[in-house]
Amino acid sequence: MADDQGRPHRAASTALRTSAVQRALDELTARRRDELGRPLRVLDLGGGTGGTAVPLAVAGHDLTVVDPSPDALFSLRRRAAEHDVETRVRALQGDTETVRTLVGDDPGFDLVCLHGTLEVVDDPAAALEAVAALLGPGGTLSLVVAQRLHAVLARALAGEFERARAVLTRPDGRWGDDDPSPRRYDEETVLALLRDHGLEPMSSTGLRAFTDLVPSALVDSESDRAALLDLEDAAVHDPAHPLLGALGSALHVLATRG
Repeated sequence: MADDQGRPHRAASTALRTSAVQRALDELTARRRDELGRPLRVLDLGGGTGGTAVPLAVAGHDLTVVDPSPDALFSLRRRAAEHDVETRVRALQGDTETVRTLVGDDPGFDLVCLHGTLEVVDDPAAALEAVAALLGPGGTLSLVVAQRLHAVLARALAGEFERARAVLTRPDGRWGDDDPSPRRYDEETVLALLRDHGLEPMSSTGLRAFTDLVPSALVDSESDRAALLDLEDAAVHDPAHPLLGALGSALHVLATRG
């Protein structure tokens, strides 16, 4: 069902993910900047065209973006220039396997963003090991991953019951070889994986519990999209109904290194 949404719906979905994660990062970085008395050193691993990195640079922080795509890095540099923050953004071509070599002997980062990357790497444990080694004491990892239960619900609502069962039961959370997602996670698995690598979760928030399921015809105006965003925000932050967060298509976790 989520695969059949139109452009306005995808725009609302992207806006929700971006606004929710960016708001959390804005609050975190503002607080840490006050504590440290300086701009933060931020690594955006798999940061693509700079949708997360450039706003942080505009806020005055120093960004290193590592991504395997030269086209994405070109767009990143252009976006940084358009916002007059090109001196605050360093673009490097690489991935989780080469990042430690690329950044060299830099002191530990205050924040590492790993958004939509842990699903696609060959070895998630090795990727988190590399990330943990790059964080300075008290540094924070911002992790966004795809969640399993949302895909189960989406496939079931689309009448694809065998695929829904496969997503539910397979360890990798995929419905088969034609699934575009290489891997999906459950919250408990993610939190355990972080702790195994010396990272202590501080918060865990589901994203897009409803947005990727609502037909685009029902969110064809700005007021409709705003109402949907408000509903999403209220749902995933309601402590009385934690299941709603688990039904989000993505999960945002902030974890700190001691």
